[in-house]
Amino acid sequence: MDILVVDGLGGGIGRSIVEAIKKECPQYHIIAVGTNSVASANMKKAGADIIATGENAVIYNASHTSIIIGPLGIVFGNSMHGEITPAMANAISLSEAKKYLLPISKCNGIIIGVEEKSVQEYINELVTILR
Repeated sequence: MDILVVDGLGGGIGRSIVEAIKKECPQYHIIAVGTNSVASANMKKAGADIIATGENAVIYNASHTSIIIGPLGIVFGNSMHGEITPAMANAISLSEAKKYLLPISKCNGIIIGVEEKSVQEYINELVTILR
C-alpha cells in the first residue's frame, strides 16, 4: 500500500512520521513529498522509499496513493507560511485517498475540540491506527 506523506518548512513532522511508520509498519511504501527540498531531504533521511518536491509532485501523487498523511495545514491553501499552494490543498482535498491529518496549529490557528498532545503522541496514535 502506498502512503503519501506531505510536509513543508523543515520537514521535521514529516521526518518523524516517516520514521515511525517505517519502524512499526515496514510493509508500507512511503512516498514523501516536501514543499521544498529541505523537507524532502529530511523525509528521505528518515527512510522514505521515494521523495519528490513541489506543487506538481503533491498534485500527481495525491491522486495515485491510498493514504495521505501530514499536518492539518496541507488541506489549506497558503498555509505553512505560503508553502502549501491552493492547488496542492485542492488536490489533497479532492483525492479519494484516506487522509490522516495531525492537528498541528503553529500558523495563526487554534483547533477547537482537539485534545492537546505533543506531536509525538499524535504520531504514535497514527501508527497505532495504521497497524
